[in-house]
Amino acid sequence: MKKMKYPHYMTLGRCKWLKEWYTTGEEIQIQISEFNPDILSFTYGDLFPTMRYKDGKPYREQIYTFHEIMKIIDEYGLPQAWNPDGDKGPERYIEVQVWDEEVLRKYL
Repeated sequence: MKKMKYPHYMTLGRCKWLKEWYTTGEEIQIQISEFNPDILSFTYGDLFPTMRYKDGKPYREQIYTFHEIMKIIDEYGLPQAWNPDGDKGPERYIEVQVWDEEVLRKYL
């Protein structure tokens, strides 16, 4: 159930590179269990390169549910762990698209 026209973009797990990429990068930690899985979507990597990068990797050009992304992580691992420097491709983290602000409001 998507409630917003545009999502809030977050990462699944900590991404040191992304935090350092912003001059005033900060982070919050929210347990995934706080969210209703129906308001989350995921990409294996940043949404835009994931949809545009044509290298034949099976997780490209896909939007995943929570259960689907967990299977992808089981198979490929977290990009933050195997590609922290970005030298193995554009995937540096798993992006989470949050389509409802209810949980996020607690952290503002």
